[in-house]
Parts: sequence; C-alpha cells; structure tokens
Amino acid sequence: MSLLALTLSLGTAWAQASTTLGEIAVEGQGGARRVGSTTLPGGGLPASTIVRPGQVVTEDPRGPVDGFVATRTSTATKTNTSLLETPQSVSVIGQEQIRATGAQTLTQATQYTPGVYSGVFGNDARLDWFLLRGFVAHDYGLYKDGLQLLNYGFNYFRTDPFGLERVEVLRGPSSLLFGSGTPGGMINTITKRPTAVPFGYVEAGADSFGNAYGGFDIGGPVDSSGHWFYRLTGIGRGGGTQIDAVDADRIYIAPALTYRPDGATSFTLLTSYQKDWTGVTANFLPYSGTVVPNASGLFIPRSLNVGDTRLNTFRREQAFIGYEFETALDATWTIRQNARYSFSQAFQNSFIGQLGYLAGTNETQLARYQFRDSSRVNLFQIDNQAQADFSDGLFRHTALFGVDYKNYQLHDNQASGYQFPGVPALDIVNPVYGVTPLPVSSYLIDKDSFQQLGFYAQDQIRITDRFSIIAGLRADFASTSVDKQLAPLNSTRRQDQALTYRIAGVYNFDFGLAPYVSYATSFQPQIGFDGRTGATFKPDNGEQIEVGFRYAPVGQRWILSFAAFDLTRSNPLIPIAPFITSFTQIGAVTSQGVEAQFVATLAEGLNITASVTAYDIKYGSNTLPEVAGRTPTATPQVLANVFADYTFQDGPLRGFGFGGGLRYVGSSYAVNNTLQARLVVPEYLLYDATIHYDFDNGIRASLTGANLGDDRFVSACQDASNCYYGEARRILGSISYKW
Repeated sequence: MSLLALTLSLGTAWAQASTTLGEIAVEGQGGARRVGSTTLPGGGLPASTIVRPGQVVTEDPRGPVDGFVATRTSTATKTNTSLLETPQSVSVIGQEQIRATGAQTLTQATQYTPGVYSGVFGNDARLDWFLLRGFVAHDYGLYKDGLQLLNYGFNYFRTDPFGLERVEVLRGPSSLLFGSGTPGGMINTITKRPTAVPFGYVEAGADSFGNAYGGFDIGGPVDSSGHWFYRLTGIGRGGGTQIDAVDADRIYIAPALTYRPDGATSFTLLTSYQKDWTGVTANFLPYSGTVVPNASGLFIPRSLNVGDTRLNTFRREQAFIGYEFETALDATWTIRQNARYSFSQAFQNSFIGQLGYLAGTNETQLARYQFRDSSRVNLFQIDNQAQADFSDGLFRHTALFGVDYKNYQLHDNQASGYQFPGVPALDIVNPVYGVTPLPVSSYLIDKDSFQQLGFYAQDQIRITDRFSIIAGLRADFASTSVDKQLAPLNSTRRQDQALTYRIAGVYNFDFGLAPYVSYATSFQPQIGFDGRTGATFKPDNGEQIEVGFRYAPVGQRWILSFAAFDLTRSNPLIPIAPFITSFTQIGAVTSQGVEAQFVATLAEGLNITASVTAYDIKYGSNTLPEVAGRTPTATPQVLANVFADYTFQDGPLRGFGFGGGLRYVGSSYAVNNTLQARLVVPEYLLYDATIHYDFDNGIRASLTGANLGDDRFVSACQDASNCYYGEARRILGSISYKW
C-alpha cells in the first residue's frame, strides 16, 4: 500500500471527528489583502491550509506575504515555524516585493537579499546565477516547493517569478532536511496555490528592450461544497534583449488543484509547463575591452552579439507534475507526502567567445568557436514526513521524521566546431554576420545518473516558554555514475554515504529579541572525475557555526536580523584548465562574515528592505599551491542594498506611490592564480526607481527602472578571457486589473 493510500485510510477517524475544522481553515481567507493602497489577488491562506482546533493562523509559509514582512517559514525546518523561533539566517521575498521592484527573473527578484550575489555571470536570458555566502548555488542550491532542482551540465531548470507566491532564501548548510546541497544555502521558490475565495488578475507590460508580456492568474472554489479549489496561472513573454538580434520568448502555464475532503486532509496537485526560445546574451568576453580599454583603446559594445544573427539559438522545454498531500491523523500526528516528476530538454547552437582576441589584430577581432549541446533531464523526487506535536511532561516537542528519495538522469550530447579555417573572428567595431554554421562533431555523449536515499529526524524542543533548541540527524546513501558513450573505459561509478546534522538554540525575549546559535553540516556528491588524478570526485562537505539575532517588537511590522558565520567547504571543485571545463579536488575553502537585514511594512504605506553583507572567502593553505590563500574568482565580498516604496493613503494623492533603491556590489577578482597578474573587477553602484498608481476600480499602473544611470559594469570574470556585462538600463511599464 502506498503511503498516500495508507494516510488517507488512517485519517478517516480524525477527519470524521473534525468536521468543523474545514470551516475554521476557510474563515478569514476573504478576498484580496490591502497593503497601503495596493491590493493583491488571491490573498489569505491557501485552500490547502490545515488549521487545528484552537489554532489562530495568520500566515501559511506556502502562502502570500503581507507586504514585505513575512512572519513564518517552512524552509529552515520543514515545519510551520515562526521566523523568531528559527535559529538560522532566512529571508523571505513575497510577491508584493517582487512586483514593487519590477523583477522579471529570479535573479532580479533576489537582488535585495543579504548573502546573495545574483546575476554572477551577467545578464543571461537562458539561466539564473547565484552565489550564497560566496558559494555557487545555481547548481545544487535551487529548490521548488521544497524539492531540489538539480542543475548540471548545460540543462538548467528556470523559474518565472510570475508563477511564484514567495521566495525563501536559507543561508548555511541544510543537508539535515534536504540531503545533497551546497553549504552556502538554498533558494526555495514557492509556487502559487489554489485559494478558498474566487479572484481574477491580469497584467500586461513591456520594457525598454522591446520585450512585452501578458499574464493572468485566476482561482477559487470549483464546487459549492467547499471541497475542490483551483488556480490557473499563465504568462507569455516575447521581444528583444540588451543584445542585438537576440530575443527572449517564453510561454508558461501552471494549473493547480486542491481537494479537501474534510478539515484534516488536503491534496494539492501542482503542474506547470514552460517553453523558452532565446540565445546567448551573457557573452564570454575578455577582461581587456570590458573592465579596461583594450589595446586599441576601445570597449566592446555591451549590446554586441558575439554569436551570429543566423546562429545564436537556445531552446528549452520543461514540465513539472507533482503533489502535496497532508493529513492530521489526530491532535499529535500529521503525515505529509510531497512528490514531483520534473522534465527538461534543452538545445543550444551558438558561436561562442572564450578564446580572447585573434593575434595580430590589436585586440579588435574576437576569436570564436561553435558550440552545440543537446540534453534531456528526468528527475523524480519524493519526500515522506511524519510530524508529532506532543509534550513529554517536561518539554514540548515538534518532532519530524522523514524518508526522501531523488533520481536524476541526464542525457548530454556536446559538440563543437574547430575545423580549419574555423569560425571567422568577429570585428568588435564593424561586426559582419551571416556566417555559415560549421559541421560539428560530438566530443561528449554522456549519461549521468545521481540517486540519493535519505533518512532524517529532527526535534524542535521547547525547553521553556522562551528557550527552544533544534537537533537533528540524517543518513544519506548516494550513488553517481557517468556512462561515456564515446569512451566507455572512462565511465565512472561511485557509492557514498554520509551523516549530517544540526544543533541550534534560540531564546525569545518577551520584547521581541531572539538571539540564536547553530552548528550545521552539509554533504554534496559530485558527478564526474578529477582532471588531475583521474579519480571520481569525492563528495564535498561543509560545516558552519552561526550566531545571530532577530528583533521584531511586539505589535510592530518590522524585523531586524543579524548573523555572523564561519563556514568551511572541504573538497571543493577547483578549475584547472581553460574554458572552466576541468576541475580538481583538494583542500578547502573558508567563508567568514556577517549579514544584516531590515524589512518593514508600515501602516503609513511604507515598505522597506535593506541589507548588508561582508565576508572573507579564500582557499585554504592545504589546497593547490597556486591558489592557496587566494579569493576565488567572480566572488565579490561586500554587498549592500536598500529599497523603499511609499504609497499615499489619504488625500488627493491617495493611491499614488513611488520608490527607489540602491544596489552596491564590491570588487572581485578575475584571476586567482599566483602565477598570473591579479586582475580586479571593480565595484559598482546601481540605482533603481518606481512610480505607480492604484485606482479604486482594481486597475494599477506602474513604471519601474533598473540601473537608471545605465552604468556599463562587469558583473564578474572567471578568468582573463571570460567576463560578463551586467544588465543595462531597463525601464518596465505595466498595467494590471484584479477582481
């Protein structure tokens, strides 16, 4: 019998005894919420929220955020926990903040978050790129509804923020609950769910690159009995980018359905389909000509299409189908099962830089080659949880027991064209397009496999009314394999096991201060083999000590948080060859620093978010001699930002709002090898702004601007031949209507 069937049958008695529970859950979910003069669609608790008798639930961590300030999260503990009782650094970005900043990508949505460097590799129409506390997070650190989005090779899942209810950024190791993952943290995207009250919402807009969109979001009850609820979200985008002759087109549709047979049980089906057509916009450019003038005294134009108008193609189709099942068996036990199948297939065929300038051209001719990749991903995951809320006579417990499994399969075919005379160089002053594509040959045809089975247990123990601790332990059993079709003798197999754990404590003063301390570890199996030794990659391991506090005065709608951390990652992958395609494992990387964030939603119509991050990250002395003690490339160590939005509440300007923000990113390095010149990528400061007007009839018009000064900046360099321009000035106009 499946766990779903088992829990349905076991929950019958509790459900029959709790027939009024559904009414409790639905009460208070009435129409759209008002924040200042802004009304959001689909407000209140999701239709799947289970509320026990006697509970007062004002926020579901899977539901909307009221303004900019969230009060609860499930990412850090997998239980519905107050932020003030969460002993780890967490930031929550709600749909209201996403809309206020005009974010159209996950990169843009997280740019005002501490510890996160978003858009590491520039303005990329294909992918989102992140660092968390200095460590790469776009590979193993992205999650969707608590289940991992594994991104490996050249096939990456991508999330459209229009389909999100909130984004939760958890910093530091999280392997206790989620298994394999980066020690820097995780970004968990929460999709929109069915609501108990009917609503409708449509929005349209266009930006200064000529990219326009139209979206809709509708939902509510399906039947009059209050058992079935639906939500349908969709968006279409199309038009230009900041790169000449490269468009970014997308369709996204996400049907969702919730079934509540009674007040103690809910089943929510979450599905989506997305298709993208675009090209390479994060060009691989040399340091000379982007960060500094080249030998001819020129800068490479930011809008230059390094590919070709006939050959700069990227296509992706992705689909998700999954469910969330929850039932309260009695006053103590709750059973949950979350599962999802994810599919993605991608194709890229482009002329790529990465080779620097053609010799003898005074740095006016960019050398190029042709790259083609065709890949397909199948990913299945299931997470079974049993939660027990009880007292042992001395302490209150929220105990969580779980078993999860993931199976990732990647079929990858990479090819390139270097044949003589090869791809002609591109003149950065007078580019000539229309080059005939080369015949390409595959240099890699691999089937990569990753499977992981994990068993975990966690206990949130309330020692007193003020002091609580969290302790947990996890055992993982992982296997990785690489089947090389072109070189079968180089195929690899590996089995790994690991124990990870966390112990933490938090004290809640009655005036709203909550200091905490935590220690946590992480475990991440790696796919592939060492470029120096030929051995299969060992898992990398992380450990972190974090101390911090949150301060949220009672009755106020603002929260101040601070964290200091000491994080070590053992067995990191260190690039050892051109094009960042070969790696070795040796030694460790340490990241030590501090973060602070202030978020407020005030009754006067003012929303604020501000943060600062400063850390020192470097390779240890036991790693490769040429990088020991050096800071990894493409890693700024100081980040600061502030964004404020104000809406008039009364008087003749009622409904009119305006705001703006500053984003500062410190300098980073383009080379970390002691045998080469220490090239620096300079710091930059960007200005954003917004104006908007909310009409009383449900219509809202807005105009947002990012990088208003149109500063030409380089977001990062991986080496002297791979630098990336950041986003140019982007003005976005939109109009929406809700009912």
